[in-house]
Order: sequence, then structure tokens, then C-alpha cells
Amino acid sequence: MKIEQIYTGCLAQGAYYITSDGEAAIIDPLREIQPYLDRLERDAVKLKYIFETHFHADFVSGHIDLSKETQAPIVYGPNAACEFDCISAKDGQEFKIGKITIKALHTPGHTMESTTYLLIDENGKDHAIFSGDTLFIGDVGRPDLAQKAAGMTQDQLAGILFHSLRDKIMTLADDVIVYPAHGAGSACGKNMSKETVSTIGNQKATNYALRANMTEAEFITEVTDGLLPPPAYFSMNVAMNKNGYESFESVLHNGMKTIKAEEFEAVAEETGALILDTRSAADFSKGFIPQSINIGINGDFAPWVGTLIANVKQPIILVTEIGLEEETVTRLSRVGFDSIIGHLEGGFEAWQKAGFEIDTVNRITAAQFATEFKIDEDKVIDIRKETEYAAEHIDEAYNKPLAFINDWVKDINPNEHFYLHCAGGYRSMIAASILQARGFRNFSEVEGGFGAISKTEIPKSDFVCQSKVLKA
Repeated sequence: MKIEQIYTGCLAQGAYYITSDGEAAIIDPLREIQPYLDRLERDAVKLKYIFETHFHADFVSGHIDLSKETQAPIVYGPNAACEFDCISAKDGQEFKIGKITIKALHTPGHTMESTTYLLIDENGKDHAIFSGDTLFIGDVGRPDLAQKAAGMTQDQLAGILFHSLRDKIMTLADDVIVYPAHGAGSACGKNMSKETVSTIGNQKATNYALRANMTEAEFITEVTDGLLPPPAYFSMNVAMNKNGYESFESVLHNGMKTIKAEEFEAVAEETGALILDTRSAADFSKGFIPQSINIGINGDFAPWVGTLIANVKQPIILVTEIGLEEETVTRLSRVGFDSIIGHLEGGFEAWQKAGFEIDTVNRITAAQFATEFKIDEDKVIDIRKETEYAAEHIDEAYNKPLAFINDWVKDINPNEHFYLHCAGGYRSMIAASILQARGFRNFSEVEGGFGAISKTEIPKSDFVCQSKVLKA
């Protein structure tokens, strides 16, 4: 028996590849299936089942393409109403893979079809669970995403989750390994650990939601407290996972089409495409195509695309670093952004060489900011998350999280200069590009963000440990 966790950092997502005696199972696969096909061929094994823990909201799974390619059936838990051929497993139903058994444990609460898969080894011993979004390391799945589909409130779903955890998971032996679907950085929970593997015993001892003396009322209060609104693209990804989608190969083919600099602007106007520039913040600030939005590929790229662009059907034209076109299309497809028209041939350099108009961002160093900044006179907008801001911030700075820029941008006075920063410069350049695309140029973006600012003499609030902020 072999278990391989295939972890994708930019999505904070774990897929699982399991083999035993010539057969294999894959749990929660990503959109692009070639890596799984390569593993199957390498190990000379037959894919027997594709298991899905639930209809994912934060990414588009590769279950449909993988099933078409391998003929392996797709397995969901109870209540899964798929618009394609699938097995909706009964609670307790068992599936044989080689010498091991996968047992479906219905664990609703995050969603009503949410299912944890228990792996029983060849000796009949409970070995591991693949807990999906039911149980994370240090946290549990948020109960607010499936309210409409379930016809329930988040409190009702949280109550169901409370019993799922205690009746199905906490009753397992302490040495059973826990393999979750996500780790820190995912929007599917609020306080996940950076660790991606644990045990039942460790989680009973350390996970706030698994306290032995916790009441259902306490669980509901603590699990729902501080939940931020889910990104708008979540519901669209659920629909794609449930109803089906265009093949990844077709999406990749379209995205790899080249568009010459001379045709680029006309194509963008004709199609209503958004120009997405995925270069680094440093490169983007020095020059970009006017109206471009910058979300750097070397960061939390896909989640920020989903959060800020939101509509997965929005046509997109790409400007990337040379050689990163395929990776960019792949990462967009993982969150359902399939309407990629093509990419700028030769990258931004080709646009520059053609002599077309370029724009820049007024980016300044933290040292320059410290020299210019006047307390009680200058306005500072800190676009970090509320917990980051609460931990430490510039005195008198306004906290306007990037995730809600479409809400707060309307309150900006175009005649009042302000300084803009995040933690390190990645998010503030995203914000800068959005602001300039909407006509605001009355700001300076601080390179290096609060990390660099904190090393200057600018007055700051007292530091508060973020873990304390989360628990407050």
C-alpha cells in the first residue's frame, strides 16, 4: 500500500493517490489530469475509483476528465445529485482497492454530501481518513457555504457538523492518520494549520473544535464566529463540479493561442476581455498595458483571481512572463476561469518594442515613505486582512482589505493623495492596478509593504500575536 499526498500550494489543496496490489484510487483530483495518468503508467496500476469528498467550491476538480480517460467511476457521498454518471455511496459502503478497503463515512455539515473516506489496511486496521473539508488540521470546514443548497442556516449546518465530527471521526482510534483537503491559506476554513497531515489523537488534543467538553452551542458559536464572506466564484465552481465543464485540454488549447501586439488592443475591445498581467509586482510597476490588472503568478494567484474577477465566464487575455503561458492557463482553469482567449505573443516586451502606450505605478520605497509621511496629515490605506491589521499597523492607517476593494473603491476621494500598502507588496500592486484601471492615480504604493515599513521609525501600534487576535 502506498499513499501519496499531492499538495498544491497556491490552492492550499491536497489530492491523494493511493495504490495497492495493482489497483489505485485518487481522491479530490485537480483539474489537469496528466500528472495522475503519468503516475498510473509509472506504477503500472489500474485506476479503480475516483473519490470526491464533496462538491468543491474553491477549485474545479478533474474527476470528469479523469473518469473519461480511465473509465474509473466517480464516487461521491450520500445526497450527491451529479449531472453525470457517478456512484452516490451509502453511509458505511465499502470499496475494495487491491488489498485495502475504502469506507465511506457520511459527515455532513460543511455540505450535505460531505463524506470522509476511511482507509482500512490489508490487516483490517483503520489506517487513515481523507477528511475533505470536514476536518482540517487545527480547524473544521466552514458551515456557511451550502446554506442555499441545503435550505438551512449556517447555524443548523454547524450543528450537523458538530455531530458528524463526534459520531463519525472522534470515535476513531487516536493513531488514525488525518489527511485533509486543505491547509493554511484556503478560504474553506479560518484557522488552518500549515501542517497538512496529523492524527486523530493530535487533533483531539489541539483542535479547538474537537474539545471533549465542548457543547453543541459552543461549537456553533466558535465555528461561525469571524467567518468572512466566501469569494463570489465559489458558487460557480460548485456548479461546474456538479454539472460538468469543458475539458482541460480544450481550455489549454485556447489559452495557448498567441495574439500579436498589433492586434492585442482590438481583440480585447471586440471580446470585452480583461487584460490580466501575471508578471511580478516589481516588473508591472515599471510598465504595463493601460487598463491591465496585475495578479502575479508567484503568489496566491488563483484564489485572488477568483476573489477579485469573480465571474468565471469573464473573457481574459493574458500578459505573462515568457515561458509561463501554460502554467498560467492551468492555474486559471483550476478555479474555473476557462474563457481565456489567448496571450500576448512575446510578452510585455513585444508591446514595448511596438511603441504602444504604456502605464506605470507610482511605487516608492519604505525609506522614501518614512521621509514623506506626515502624521495626522497624510492618509494611509492598509489593504491587509483584518487580523494582520489588528496584529500591528501604522498609527491612524485605515484598514481596507483587498478582498473588498470593489466595495470600498467608491469611497475614495480622487482629489486626496494617499499611501497604499499590504504586507510585502504583492497585494498592494493588485490594488494599485485595479485603482488605476478605474481612473485613480492619486496614490503612492509602498514597495515591500508593512514588512519594510516596520523597519522604519514610523509610529506603529503595539504588536499583538495573531493567534490571540483570531481567538479574541
